[in-house]
Amino acid sequence: MSTATIALGIIGIAITAFCWGTLLVGVTRMIRVLRAGQPDLPRWRPVLPRLRTVAVEVVAHTRMNKFRTVGWAHWLVMAGFLLGMVFYFESYGQTFDPGFSWPLIGDTFGYHLAEEVLGLGTVLGIVTLIVIRQRNHPRRPERLSRFGGSNFLAAYLIEGIVLVHGIGDVLVKAAKIATYGGGHLSSDLVTMQVARVLPASPLLISVFAFVKMLAGAAFLYLLGKRLTWGVAWHRLSAFVNIYFKRAADGGVALGAAKPMMSGGKILDLENVDPDTDTLGAGRVEDFSWKGLLDFTTCTECGRCQSQCPAWNTGKPLSPKLLIMSLRDHTYAKAPYLLAGGTEISEAARAEAERPLVGGEDVNGVIDPEVLWSCTSCGACVEQCPVDIEHVDHIIDMRRYQVLIESEFPSELAGLFKNLENKGNPWGQNSKDRLNWISEVDFDIPVFGRDADSFDGYEYLFWVGCAGAYEDRAKKTTKAVAELLATAGTKFMVLGAEETCTGDSARRAGNEFLFQQLAMQNIEVINSVFEGVEQSRKKIVVTCAHCFNALNNEYPQVGGTYEVVHHTQLLNRLVRQKKLVPVASVSQNITYHDPCYLGRHNKIYNAPRELMEASGSTLVEMPRHGERSMCCGAGGARMWMEEQLGKRINVDRVDEALSTNPTKIATGCPFCRVMLTDGVTARQEQGQGEGVEVVDVAQLMLDSISRVDAAELSANLLVVQEPKAEPAPEPEPEPESAPVAQAAPAAAKAAPTGGGLGMKGAAKAPGGGLGMKGGAKAPGAKAPGADVPATAAAPAQTPAAASEFKPTVAAKGLTMKSGLKRPGATPSGLTPARPDEI
Repeated sequence: MSTATIALGIIGIAITAFCWGTLLVGVTRMIRVLRAGQPDLPRWRPVLPRLRTVAVEVVAHTRMNKFRTVGWAHWLVMAGFLLGMVFYFESYGQTFDPGFSWPLIGDTFGYHLAEEVLGLGTVLGIVTLIVIRQRNHPRRPERLSRFGGSNFLAAYLIEGIVLVHGIGDVLVKAAKIATYGGGHLSSDLVTMQVARVLPASPLLISVFAFVKMLAGAAFLYLLGKRLTWGVAWHRLSAFVNIYFKRAADGGVALGAAKPMMSGGKILDLENVDPDTDTLGAGRVEDFSWKGLLDFTTCTECGRCQSQCPAWNTGKPLSPKLLIMSLRDHTYAKAPYLLAGGTEISEAARAEAERPLVGGEDVNGVIDPEVLWSCTSCGACVEQCPVDIEHVDHIIDMRRYQVLIESEFPSELAGLFKNLENKGNPWGQNSKDRLNWISEVDFDIPVFGRDADSFDGYEYLFWVGCAGAYEDRAKKTTKAVAELLATAGTKFMVLGAEETCTGDSARRAGNEFLFQQLAMQNIEVINSVFEGVEQSRKKIVVTCAHCFNALNNEYPQVGGTYEVVHHTQLLNRLVRQKKLVPVASVSQNITYHDPCYLGRHNKIYNAPRELMEASGSTLVEMPRHGERSMCCGAGGARMWMEEQLGKRINVDRVDEALSTNPTKIATGCPFCRVMLTDGVTARQEQGQGEGVEVVDVAQLMLDSISRVDAAELSANLLVVQEPKAEPAPEPEPEPESAPVAQAAPAAAKAAPTGGGLGMKGAAKAPGGGLGMKGGAKAPGAKAPGADVPATAAAPAQTPAAASEFKPTVAAKGLTMKSGLKRPGATPSGLTPARPDEI
């Protein structure tokens, strides 16, 4: 040690101590901000599976390696940061004593080799990442750059710090070899060559160590001062965010939508209190603490943006910029959230008054066009390397807009009305769900008409709204029915008793309408499976959205069944030799992965294997599998017009036509409709002549020997034993007093109609959303508080009223205190005062 090295050490320690203190203050403030969020689903347990997920994603870099070059380069930088902390803290001693090394391990071969590899790896990795950022700089057309909108000052500073740190590791080690010797080619190959050009100087070692220490101190300082710099903070928060991801098994937050919650309580039709509960997210503090952690962790890498179908077709939605806007708003509003009754600045107060969703005229944080451009395809969630749950946050904001503000695209008002009154998005009569059966020439059993129970049957065939009403989707329904009958797989359908699963309603934010439809369907399905053991409660569906709802979301409201997609079941039947292709389709066919079959449920192989069995030659599109491009129908976009940019379905069709296919195959009726419309648009321009959009099931049907109608009917015939009539129970003796007391209570409790009947508003079936203050569907203009809720429905005769039997659907939204109409702000949902946070 010398005077100079001691001085460097003292200065370095003083600076780093100050920076460590700054970081501690920043961490404390960040935790306070996160605690301002709402309680969330249980995310602490199970501990071991969650720790395993963190270890796998970090060590194997499973998410980062989806971008190959970035994957290995980032791994080198990450390893240099985590393991290089050992060498960073060694620099504290080296500024005082140039010859300092850790006791016991400092002079070992392994330690020297690790320092060599990590130092050089850090330099190589960060230089690669810098080159990638520059090659994808937004100086090119912005939408072609995934870094468009990212904070480049933060990126440059952090990349510079990492580069200095990596070079510092190499130079300190080389200077020690030049001064004290001891290098070996097996562990110090590069640093020995660098040592040849360095003088033997103990002071030089301390200077290099001092510079490396200052680089680390600068990183600590920036972390503490810039809580919105996700490019820096993700080095710490990513581990926490991955641990607390929604799926404890390590899966991404896709499939089922996150339940609507308030104060840590999952809201349903029975327990919601609109006077105290928060419906969705209307303020940033309405998000859960995990949501606020998501915003903080965003690295601004733009992977989500590069995969987003809305952004890639000229829409204003970028998942990255959405999360960044919410993050910046959160921390700008933080003084208001954390004030605790003390004075806050005007800037913080102004930020607190900004609406979460609103146009430029009201200075909203998120523009409505951004919010409603999302197709909920999940590409952003699938690609995010730090497990941000974008779709959950978008749905929460939509819930608030629908249920509280009644602000949403006008097309959705018709959707909601049709779903509530008719049970399907098209507003068709329920009896017409059976029309497709008359278009086939064999007998299909219908529950309640041809069969009174599930005895003897293997599957309940859930036809779905599109499969029953939409002409193109009906071709899929009929193909699947014939294939199952050919294979001798006995199934039945519900017919008029079937109702929309509510997928579009939920993705559009109308959570309570979804729950109403789900509870109605569950009651009907349970009546089919009455007395059937759980392992035999099997449903086959042709719609990817129905599949996702029945399989992943109905268990949230009490309906648990074994649900299979038709491509899975048909592929299984082919493997079992119950379906034997005899003629090859022999055509070049490209396959479009439906988002709700692929990304949301990881079903990629079954439809491709089925195509292969049919003799089709599969030609993959550039974007397929987990990177498949959305058709544009998800997230209730099926029912909304595209006014901005290029149509998503046309963009996808352009990609499909680039493979020169004979047909475009898919496994979802929504996708089929959208792609067919896209093909039609292109054929009108002279492109894609002769190309047809089909379902995978149709390819299989074309490849087998067709069976005559009589044999198909026989294959589906099930002879059931008549059920024994239960013995009538003896009637109890009448007691006049209890009856007299029970009558008013029964009259009060009995629901008067279908729809969403709520306390404070009597409502006849089909009358829309019966809400306190008047009957009103979300998005419809309230007729006024003086308009009775029964005005929207035709009057019931006494006979009809006496014959009406309430079901789950008839109960509707029976809510404590009555639900305020959409657009009204219930008491208890006003912004919290600072002293309440």
